[in-house]
Amino acid sequence: MAIATLIKTIQDIMRKDVGVDGDAQRISQIVWLLFLKIFDDKEQEWEFTVKGYKSPLQSQFRWSTWAKNPEGMTGEELIGFVNNDLFPSLKKLANAAGVLPHGRVVGAVFEDAYNYMKSGTLLRQVINCIESDVDFNSSSDRHLFNDIYEKILADLQSAGNAGEYYTPRAVTQFMVDIINPRLGEKVLDPACGTGGFLTNTIEHLKPQVKTAEDLKTLQDTITGVEKKPLPHMLAMTNVMLHGIDVPTNIRHDNTLSRPLRDYGPKDRVDIVITNPPFGGMEEDGIENNFPRKYQTRETADLFMALIMHLLKPDTGRAAVVLPDGFLFGEGTKTNLKRELLEEFNLHTIVRLPKGVFSPYTGINTNILFFEKGEPTQDVWFFEHPYPAGYKSYSRSKPLTIQEFDREKEWWGGAARKGRKVNEYAWKVSAQEIAARNYNLDCKNPHEVEVNHGEPDELMQEYLAIVDQLEAAQDALKQELIQALGE
Repeated sequence: MAIATLIKTIQDIMRKDVGVDGDAQRISQIVWLLFLKIFDDKEQEWEFTVKGYKSPLQSQFRWSTWAKNPEGMTGEELIGFVNNDLFPSLKKLANAAGVLPHGRVVGAVFEDAYNYMKSGTLLRQVINCIESDVDFNSSSDRHLFNDIYEKILADLQSAGNAGEYYTPRAVTQFMVDIINPRLGEKVLDPACGTGGFLTNTIEHLKPQVKTAEDLKTLQDTITGVEKKPLPHMLAMTNVMLHGIDVPTNIRHDNTLSRPLRDYGPKDRVDIVITNPPFGGMEEDGIENNFPRKYQTRETADLFMALIMHLLKPDTGRAAVVLPDGFLFGEGTKTNLKRELLEEFNLHTIVRLPKGVFSPYTGINTNILFFEKGEPTQDVWFFEHPYPAGYKSYSRSKPLTIQEFDREKEWWGGAARKGRKVNEYAWKVSAQEIAARNYNLDCKNPHEVEVNHGEPDELMQEYLAIVDQLEAAQDALKQELIQALGE
């Protein structure tokens, strides 16, 4: 069954259940069921590949015991088991003493999960759909998870819940390709959503993994934090399907809730790659975790302060998606940009066109690439153009990774050598930006400015066109009257 059809079939079944209210609850329900199915498929694999593997779940709580049989528990018996036995047991794994890492992963996922369904008969139908149509031990089905969660995200977006969860795959891949993580470097996404940047990083690093020790290094150095339960659950599942069997470094937390001064040397990272939520406001008091010069309730600004603080001195580098408002904004934004130019090398800003994040948001966005240690001399800007014939992007015409070939060819490799000014690229000195009060909203000087004329002249032209249109309509009306009269 096609993924879109599978998810729609499951949602149609859930719509009959009186306990599930709205798309967000339906999707949350699908996600925890999918996680248990995936964990069970992975456990079957680990029993063969991990010496001495022992499941952290009691046998009655494993998917293959209670869910796999299509003629198994149903009705009141199933609902009673899920609510009174399964969920309490899985939630305890988050904090119980002596729980092994695999169990901690399950506990972290179920700590804030809920069973919304009231009908055991309908729940059995949903379970049977998942069991019969998806096998995550199959490599083809494993790759389908990308399609599953993108379908889930599309549905969440239509429910008005998902603006901050989704970064287009082409953007995440481009950012990872440019940052070029190396095995052993610690990579952080402090607002990881469903794990798109992390899974792209994992795939980028896999060719560098040659030994079991390399694999352990990979698992230990991929880190992410997500504060909302549903995207966190999706992120955990996503990275597991990309080879991180025990994603204990994908934490359910709010990185902004910890005072900045409490982040010490052991918290420093080599790479930050992220699309922090923008347009949102943090709860009262969060800003007090930051020095006065950074204090604001605007989420994206606080994340920028945190990112700049967490990068390792002299070696740390970052790629961050930020809206146009950060480029020209003042107050806290000016303080951040001043520090960005004085203590970091903000070497490149890729300006993305409208529609890249459609339909999630229409806000204009940019990718800032910077390194910690050396002050900025010049900022290079690259304006990403639409493909020929495009006026915007859409779900049916999304941005593709091939479109970034132009940037990659221009980039000049890791050393950024040989960059040239062209119709898409230009540079501005740090001195000039400082003189502009750190306004980074620098327009493309090569763009041909269209002169639309003076407003009074345009109005006269418009009125003349209206007169011509009315005259043509009158003439046509007379012709029709005459024709009908004959």
